Amino acid sequence: MDLHLTDKTALVTGSTQGIGFAVATGLAREGATVILNGRDETRLADAHKRLLDLVPGADVRTVAADVTTVEGSQALTAAEPDVDILVNNVAISAFAAFPDVTDEEWTRYFDTNVLSTIRLTRHYLPGMLARKQGRMLFVSADSAVTSDADMLPYAMTKSALLTVARGIAELTKGTEVTVNSVLAGPVATEGALEFIRESAEEQGRSAEEVEAAYFDEFRPTSLLRRPATPEELASLVVYLSSPLAVSTNGAAVHAEGGTIRTIA
Repeated sequence: MDLHLTDKTALVTGSTQGIGFAVATGLAREGATVILNGRDETRLADAHKRLLDLVPGADVRTVAADVTTVEGSQALTAAEPDVDILVNNVAISAFAAFPDVTDEEWTRYFDTNVLSTIRLTRHYLPGMLARKQGRMLFVSADSAVTSDADMLPYAMTKSALLTVARGIAELTKGTEVTVNSVLAGPVATEGALEFIRESAEEQGRSAEEVEAAYFDEFRPTSLLRRPATPEELASLVVYLSSPLAVSTNGAAVHAEGGTIRTIA
């Protein structure tokens, strides 16, 4: 299927690895010009090389900037003042017992996972509205709905993204700009796989046993019963970035393996 992305420019934040890199690769395969973003110039250069190895001839640019800060966001938008597609992917997550989470940690999660997306969206939205075309995607998570007690700061920010995205979507009436969220479930990113390996070593069990136990305890309603690959999640984000997805707007699209029991 041709997703009609060959004349589009896409910015994917936090795209040196994991979901962000998979999304950037998927967009590049569809012919979009891709802007990779990360804080570390070495990792960014490595991601650039890996993407070109996977998609020879792709049009790929890089911007080293920490979008979780005002200065970093300004540096990114100065380098790339206009885009057709914005994928707000950058995020932090960790297990945390609620009584142990400090005010500073709550603020850090909000600044990283929410405020960074607001700054970039505020910059790029006017241009999209003026052209009456554009795509904005917010990578959220099933935690936004299930409110995982063992990672509340993360869940709080992912819930906030749903509200922000839906509210911004209301500003797109009469245009073909769309603003959507994607509810991801567990994803087999490099960090997640490393966590499973470390847990398996500590517990004297296999990685497969640790993974199965996680789904039994924390995601018992999952229908997929395994983490999605970054590429599987990315395929949905890439489609929603396409002109073909114009009728999907203001939505929180489920991609969490059937964990959330709902018919809507």
